Amino acid sequence: MEAIVAEERERQHHVVADRLQEFLHTNARGVETTVPPDVGSLVHEVHPRRLLADLTLPTAVLGACTELLEEQRRVDVLRAHALEPRHRVLLSGPPGNGKTSLAAALAGELAVPMLVVRYDAVIGSFLGETAARLARMFDYVRTRRCVLFFDEFDTLGKERGDEHETREVKRIVSSLLLNIDALPSHAVVITATNHPELLDRAVWRRFQLRLNLPPPVGRDINRFLDAFEQQQGVTVGGPVKKSVRSVLAGHSFSEIEEFLLDAQRRLVLSGGATTVDEILKARVKQWRLRGATVTADNQ
Repeated sequence: MEAIVAEERERQHHVVADRLQEFLHTNARGVETTVPPDVGSLVHEVHPRRLLADLTLPTAVLGACTELLEEQRRVDVLRAHALEPRHRVLLSGPPGNGKTSLAAALAGELAVPMLVVRYDAVIGSFLGETAARLARMFDYVRTRRCVLFFDEFDTLGKERGDEHETREVKRIVSSLLLNIDALPSHAVVITATNHPELLDRAVWRRFQLRLNLPPPVGRDINRFLDAFEQQQGVTVGGPVKKSVRSVLAGHSFSEIEEFLLDAQRRLVLSGGATTVDEILKARVKQWRLRGATVTADNQ
């Protein structure tokens, strides 16, 4: 069956090849097969429910992701003109600002599983072991419609020109890049890094979309507060909003989300006995104390 798929692709019969490939990896009832044991140890399969609408994204990033989704969904139109959709994405930015969430949202929008690479299982201690495991993983990924996600991609995609790196590391990077190049367009590979400066220069050329996710600014905090008010059916007083914006300034998206989830828990457990303003004031005081503790520890 795999030979037939390859033959159909050579004939430019991409739609037929895709249908055959989907059939190849479903069971008799049409249910997607599970990850085989030899690959299951290398990736963690998740089925995200988060969508782009659930995230606060820069306009340029949202626009680029919307285009990527359209290309993946309208692949037949592109292939009718001998074109393939983009499917390689590199996300960079400080930790806690939505790289993993964006990868999950893209998988959710495409209604495909997200396979998260497990470095503890992929990276081996013996010569050639890591490259062999990467090859096995990519061989499987090529057969599925999925999002393959590499978090902390600089762990594998290090600069090969670094004189401190071993020959084995350089071989791993070369193997990784060759496998990424060989991925078909129905397998979307998304990588994320907090340290883009550590990536090999050749890595950058492999990715058709290179998106930076910056820390939140004031308007982003306002959007979180607006969504909080709407979800909880409450109105936060002006002075309290100002205090919340002040204490959250400079924090990441994940920390802002953590702050508001904490407030939501207290609001639910109070059963209406405490107002939202009182709860938020208490959260602000607690977070300021937390910040003071961190400052004292760093001195």
